[in-house]
Amino acid sequence: MTITYQVKNGIYVNMTNRCPCSCTFCLRNNRDGVYGSDSLWLEREPSVAEVCESLSEWDLTKYEEVVFCGYGEPTERLDDLLAVAEFLKKEYPGIRVRLNTNGLSDLIWGEPTAQRLEGLIDTVSVSLNTDSPQEYLSVVRPKFGEGSYEAMKKFTADCTKYVPEVVMTVVDKVTTPEQQEHCREICRSLGAKLRVRAYEEA
Repeated sequence: MTITYQVKNGIYVNMTNRCPCSCTFCLRNNRDGVYGSDSLWLEREPSVAEVCESLSEWDLTKYEEVVFCGYGEPTERLDDLLAVAEFLKKEYPGIRVRLNTNGLSDLIWGEPTAQRLEGLIDTVSVSLNTDSPQEYLSVVRPKFGEGSYEAMKKFTADCTKYVPEVVMTVVDKVTTPEQQEHCREICRSLGAKLRVRAYEEA
């Protein structure tokens, strides 16, 4: 099974297939892998030791960053994710560590979680996806229902207190230019930057 895989100048970590969302545009809907990787569907969730061993098989001195991002929401395994990040900071102190997340960690765990990222995660990238709670429910389809959009924004704002770089993303083909500008304003209000990312075709 594919635990780690390369995307450009980064090594990505695939720790879980669990996710509280069912986004209409999610790549999981139409393919088994991305960027030439083998299938990212896990037969089981790898242990922390297995993840660290898989990372050690790469010469991480040749890469810019390690990114927690696979075919599930990384914070579903927050404790294990942070254990792996701690391993990286100890063994490879020069490499950046990024978390790609839907921002619903607080709802998953029932408590604030951003503070736990301090000193272990260098960049958090949160999927904003759209500029209104109503459309968010329609596009992202979170299992937590109403309140998910505001919880995601609060998590993002909290992250700016503990993580050096906080980014929010929208997909170009899912949002209009007007929505993207509104999203930029939302990001500014939260202390984050906006990145408009290209939609990956099936």
